[in-house]
Amino acid sequence: MTVIEKAKKIRLLICDVDGVLTDGKIYIGNDGELFKAFDVKDGLGVKMLLANNIDVAILTARSSEILKRRTQELGITNVLQGQRDKVKGLQQLLEATHLLPEQIAYIGDDLPDYAVIQKVGLAACPSDAVEEIAQLADFKSVHRGGAGAVRELAEFILKTQGKWDNTLESMFLHPDLNARHHY
Repeated sequence: MTVIEKAKKIRLLICDVDGVLTDGKIYIGNDGELFKAFDVKDGLGVKMLLANNIDVAILTARSSEILKRRTQELGITNVLQGQRDKVKGLQQLLEATHLLPEQIAYIGDDLPDYAVIQKVGLAACPSDAVEEIAQLADFKSVHRGGAGAVRELAEFILKTQGKWDNTLESMFLHPDLNARHHY
C-alpha cells in the first residue's frame, strides 16, 4: 500500500513530544523549572487536523505541566503522559477512539517509538529521527523535530484526503467563522 493510500485512511494522528513537537532539548533553570519550545507552525497543523475531524493525541514517556498547558491551548484532549510502554498507550487510544490501527498515524523520532510506530497505519518521522525509526517511516518530513515536521505531515494528510482547499477557505479566507485562533 502506498503512503498516499495509507494517509487517506487516517482519522487520528498520535504525536510523540520530545524530538517531534519540540527539538528534543530540555532547558532547566536554576530553580529547577523546565522550558521547552513548541513551533507555532506545528500548532497550526494540529488545529487544521482538528478542524477537519481528524483527532490528534499525545503519547509520551515523559510528563510535564508544560505539555499539559500546550495541549489545552491547542484543544488536544487525548494526552497520555508518562507512558514508558507506548504500545500500551496505543492500545488505550484504540479502545477510547474505537479506531482500527490502519486509521492511525504516528510520528516519532527515537527508540522509545520503535515498537509503537510499527503498529499503526501510517508511520512518520521528522528529518532528524534516529536511523531505526527513519527506516520504518512511510512519511519522512523534510523538517526537524520541533521545526514544522508535524505541520508538514498534517498538510500531507489533509491534501491526500481532499480537505486542503476547504481548510484554506474555512480557516483563512473566512477566519471569523472559526473561533479557535491559538496555534
